Amino acid sequence: MLSSRVRLVATTAQLVHSLIYSSSRSFMDLKALLSSLNDFASLSFAESWDNVGLLVEPSPPHTVNTLFLTNDLTEEVMEEALQKKADLILSYHPPIFRPMKRITWKTWKERLVIRALENRVGIYSPHTAYDAAPQGVNNWLAKGLGVCTSRPIHPSKAPDYPTEGTHRVEFSVTHTQDLDKVVSALKEIAGVSVTSFSARTDDEQQTRLSLNCTQQALMQVVAFLSQNRQFYQKTEILSLEKPLLLYTGMGRLCTLDESVSLETMIERIKSHLKLSHVRLALGTGKTLESPVKVVALCAGSGSSVLQGTDADLYLTGEMSHHDVLDAASQGISVILCEHSNTERGFLSDLRDMLDAHLENKINIILSETDRDPLHVI
Repeated sequence: MLSSRVRLVATTAQLVHSLIYSSSRSFMDLKALLSSLNDFASLSFAESWDNVGLLVEPSPPHTVNTLFLTNDLTEEVMEEALQKKADLILSYHPPIFRPMKRITWKTWKERLVIRALENRVGIYSPHTAYDAAPQGVNNWLAKGLGVCTSRPIHPSKAPDYPTEGTHRVEFSVTHTQDLDKVVSALKEIAGVSVTSFSARTDDEQQTRLSLNCTQQALMQVVAFLSQNRQFYQKTEILSLEKPLLLYTGMGRLCTLDESVSLETMIERIKSHLKLSHVRLALGTGKTLESPVKVVALCAGSGSSVLQGTDADLYLTGEMSHHDVLDAASQGISVILCEHSNTERGFLSDLRDMLDAHLENKINIILSETDRDPLHVI
């Protein structure tokens, strides 16, 4: 009888401990977590061709206790994520890129979707949004070069400016013309906002009208103004560009505080990426002793980003054969490290940054099976 009571007390204690532990664990609602991830690095920074954001969503409500980070989501990595009880997988590369016509067990990417949904695991991909972010992949890659200043090769544009319109149309109205009638007619055109201010031209007091127009409204505005020769001949049309973001964008152009030999730079890159080998194309007239002061880099596949950039060295994961030849012919040396080798190491930094950004509300773990598919043998 005493033994049974002891076992009962022990079982009760274990149950209470389990309940306390479960209640102390932190969770985040999926939508709240996605909002926080977008605050960390806005998806608006991603390239237009990319497929970023939430790719697989379990039926709501869905809470996240464990966020699982990987560079590539393969079937082996999915198995690891399930074993580690992941609720959301952040896969840097989007496992769903081209449209799927069916979801069957036939292909490995379809199987990823099936397994994610069956196990209530979401899949999220930031890809080029993290390439462009000031604290993103390319910024991490630049850390391996040594002390330097860097700027994006192709700066991103501020997503929220201008707030209205793609074009600005400006013209002047004299006191002899019916200003109210003109303004009223323009305001009736959808997609047009009108502001006015006083101006003086050739000692004549005028009212200057400035219109922000959408692309669709522009032709209607021009058609209206063309009915009055005085308006039309003095009309100015400006294309509105969103302002550039100084520290956000694709690639990085890095200027070292002190130049080093190409050989030294190679060793720095190998150490930073934890690689025993890289591929090198020497620029015409260059040797391993040639100085390197300016490095243009792009994680992943860098041909389109690096092309035409003036530098001593291009650093990327992969480039086409002919793009390598073009760069070398201009005296630019090229270092290739294989695609994901220039990205994967960032995930350790990302884990620490997200821990701080999310205030340690959830568990964040790195994949141990994610690796580059190519090996030097």
